[in-house]
Amino acid sequence: MTKSATDKRRVRRVPQNGGRDPSDPPSKKTASSKDVFQLFAEKVRDNKKLESRWAIMQETRVEYFRGKDITVFLRNHPEVKQILDSDKDLEVEDIVNTLLMKNLLVRCDRVVKTIRPGKKKLSSWPAHLQIHSEQVFSENDGFFAWTFMKRRTLWQTILSFLWPLVALAVCLFPVYPYQCKIVVLYSCAGALLFLVTLLLLRGAIFGFLYVVLGKRIWFFPNINAEETTFRELIRFWPKKDEEEPPKWTSRLTYAVAAVLFILLLRHHAPDEAARARYQKKVYNIIDDVLEWSPKLALSGMMEKQHPVDNATDINYTKDESQAANAEELTDDNVMVNISSSGTDDHDAGEVDLE
Repeated sequence: MTKSATDKRRVRRVPQNGGRDPSDPPSKKTASSKDVFQLFAEKVRDNKKLESRWAIMQETRVEYFRGKDITVFLRNHPEVKQILDSDKDLEVEDIVNTLLMKNLLVRCDRVVKTIRPGKKKLSSWPAHLQIHSEQVFSENDGFFAWTFMKRRTLWQTILSFLWPLVALAVCLFPVYPYQCKIVVLYSCAGALLFLVTLLLLRGAIFGFLYVVLGKRIWFFPNINAEETTFRELIRFWPKKDEEEPPKWTSRLTYAVAAVLFILLLRHHAPDEAARARYQKKVYNIIDDVLEWSPKLALSGMMEKQHPVDNATDINYTKDESQAANAEELTDDNVMVNISSSGTDDHDAGEVDLE
């Protein structure tokens, strides 16, 4: 960089206060110009032409861009800088440094700085970042993350009010009508089956191409990655393989391991009787959940109370019957004794006559 260019940049960094005393209160124009860079940052972030990615920094998802991308973006779209008013002629380095000073940006650095085995170079878009020690602009190896919250759209605001209703609807699932329970059950089961099928198909395609062709190709996005965005979830075509082709020994090892794993699963697979028992058990659980209703619960509580009363009545009736039987037996015994005594007296009289 020449000396004249350096002097010119230094002059641009000096605020033009028109010879005003620094102790004087700031004018209305100066106070309003403090939010110019905030508006500029929001406008740049909302622009889809600036390539950006999402990553994890200190257990937080952040959106970031590269220094060379912001340079190309501002060079190709100079109309974006019109919002800066008097500072629209500043160069990219000065603009980014101002955003860094205003805490609208933070410079980041990749966490993993060593090339992984089998790769030719570091990833162009790292998934994990950390705060850089030097908060200055760097075009070649700089990553810059936005620190302010992005303005919410109308749909995001509407969804934020709908989430509590969704949570309430999930809690009220047991009291749904039977038809609604069927719809919710099959919808959730279909979504779960789709995700599991997608993961298995993704792994099977990758394993087949890895063993046969020696290519690392993922046709579907990794839905388990925490830094994956919605735009990446709907991507079907794979990215370019930047890694070195695997050795034939590793391919053979993975092939043998896959065959052994399949044989192991086949050997320990449950028989038809075990599968039928498990299926019946699952069906019973599902039927209990679907057929449950508040009316059945209340009727079941009433039925539990009635047998107690009936048992009391039955016990009381048994006691009465036992007492009555005891009285009848007593009367019968008395009658038997009277009759036996009368018979004895009659026999004694007959003996005396003789």
